[in-house]
Amino acid sequence: METKIKLSVLGITFSQVQAGAYALVLAEENGLRRMPIIIGTPEAQSIAIFLEGLRPPRPLTHELFISFTEAVDVKLQEINIYKFEDGVFFSELIFMQNDKKIVIDSRTSDAIALAIRTQAPIYTTEQIMIDAGVILEEDVNNEIDDADLFEEKINLEEMSASELENTLQEAVSKEDYERASHIRDLIKNIKKPTE
Repeated sequence: METKIKLSVLGITFSQVQAGAYALVLAEENGLRRMPIIIGTPEAQSIAIFLEGLRPPRPLTHELFISFTEAVDVKLQEINIYKFEDGVFFSELIFMQNDKKIVIDSRTSDAIALAIRTQAPIYTTEQIMIDAGVILEEDVNNEIDDADLFEEKINLEEMSASELENTLQEAVSKEDYERASHIRDLIKNIKKPTE
């Protein structure tokens, strides 16, 4: 059995390959590789709504599905992106009900929309990372040293939510997904109600 590689959602950006579509960027945990997946507008909106911490007044399709699985006592264990063929990713949802394993075929965008809502881990294979992944080299000539990074963090933490939103859009447009992810987390913390 091939070793599983754990992935996390790094962000969503407009697709530069396909008009009217988005690129969902997955990141290899503890690694430099990224895996962009082209998804449609409805799936991108569903994922973005959740990542931004927004709660629609009525349940969306993915929330409805999660409510159903909870009602029938089925738990989403993990997502497995198991095949990449002709530019298309194939995924399966792996559920557990008591001691019974249930595997259901799924579009990758839907699988990820469900995974982020249930904190289910997302996995793929080494071969798929080789075929579809992008390796980000560490920039040895990086002009920003640790002091600059610390100073930027302080500056970001002093910004208002609207300033952070603008900075987030700028980071996404520059495809600086790691910075965008950090800014998104800061925005979430600002918008979180105090307890």
